[in-house]
Amino acid sequence: MTRTQPQTITCIAEGELDAAGLSPAHAAWARANGFTGQRGRLLPLPGGQGELTGYAFGLGAQANRPKLVTGLAASALEPGDYRLAGKFGDPTLAALGFRLGAYRFDRYRKHRDPLSLALPEGADAAEVERLAEAAFLARDLVNTPANDLGPEAFEHEIRAFANRHKMRAKVFLGDELLSQNFPMIHAVGRASSEAPRLVDLTWGKESDPKVTLVGKGVTFDTGGLDIKPSSSMLLMKKDMGGAANVLGLAHAIMSAKLKMRLRVLIPIVENAISGSAFRPGDILPSRSGQTVEIGNTDAEGRLILGDALTYGDEESPELMLDMATLTGAARTALGPELPPLYSTDDDLARALMAAGLGSDDPLWHMPLWAPYESMLNSRIADVNHVSSGAFAGSITAALFLQRFVRNAAAWVHLDIFAWAPEARAGRPYGGTDQGIRSVYNVLKQRYS
Repeated sequence: MTRTQPQTITCIAEGELDAAGLSPAHAAWARANGFTGQRGRLLPLPGGQGELTGYAFGLGAQANRPKLVTGLAASALEPGDYRLAGKFGDPTLAALGFRLGAYRFDRYRKHRDPLSLALPEGADAAEVERLAEAAFLARDLVNTPANDLGPEAFEHEIRAFANRHKMRAKVFLGDELLSQNFPMIHAVGRASSEAPRLVDLTWGKESDPKVTLVGKGVTFDTGGLDIKPSSSMLLMKKDMGGAANVLGLAHAIMSAKLKMRLRVLIPIVENAISGSAFRPGDILPSRSGQTVEIGNTDAEGRLILGDALTYGDEESPELMLDMATLTGAARTALGPELPPLYSTDDDLARALMAAGLGSDDPLWHMPLWAPYESMLNSRIADVNHVSSGAFAGSITAALFLQRFVRNAAAWVHLDIFAWAPEARAGRPYGGTDQGIRSVYNVLKQRYS
């Protein structure tokens, strides 16, 4: 229901009820209901004749308060118009948190009217809009199941995205991947009824600094002949989460008109099972010239990324960054909320970590530990694409990818989960954005 005046949400820190500016009656009502500013608690404030006059919203204690805490309010509210009051901190982050918390994936159910927020004074409206749109783009793609987002449909979505942003698009499709020397992308995707492909998008002036983004686009991962158990296959529609987040990041970059020549490379495959599936023990050629022994067909993402990284590396970009839902080992080490970050540039890694902590988009710097390269040794090929044991799985996957980067001045790899198994501030349950704000904020500083 649309109101002529937005409902006021008064934000109150833990233990600061008396200083919140509520009327005596509302303060007494809050105390009677045990409201002390607990994080995420939303308390309706009644008026005369049972009418609702607004809400008190708990920010929690400063020490452990998420930057996007206002998203918890949005996730609990009914559709309508709202405004924020009280000491909610940075107005742009407060508005963005509210927008992100109000997200709902409605493609397969009854549409819900949106929540509207009057921007707080001092909020950067354009920044809120572009970062919300970037996150929603990534979330919508990850949430869409594989029957509606196979390789062909995903290419169609990317082409529509490119048209909206006036990007130049080129696609290598099916057997063209072999003739144009992308053998690992072809091998991983050839078992599917929908052909594998590599999408190459460019935007900006050729004379500007070259920044290349690479996203893993596995629209569904059965595990191949090393088939996953059913419990592990349930979320494999999200195995294109790296590509989805790269597109969200690209949207933010282009919307802000950052000064760069942006390139986006997305290898798209379905890791399916048929008579033409690649096998454990196969030796695959790669675009880089290295031969790769297949240790497990369920580690397909690093193979398609290897060819795409080699391709992007050939023009020696100033920065090349990839995002991929790559390893379960990353989740075992750091959980679903904290993606590991690998980089050949330690200063850049520190900047990304700081930007992530400042925008509720955390990353954690992990080492490219060279002694672990021996875990990828092969007796009959240049390299095995999986390690010989159970240790350091995220690190060895990053070391494998690093073998395909030689010319880029700096390279970053984000091993993201792209899924929120539990709702939290600014992130409802389901497909989610990771790495977009942290990377965007660093690129904005460098290329404005």
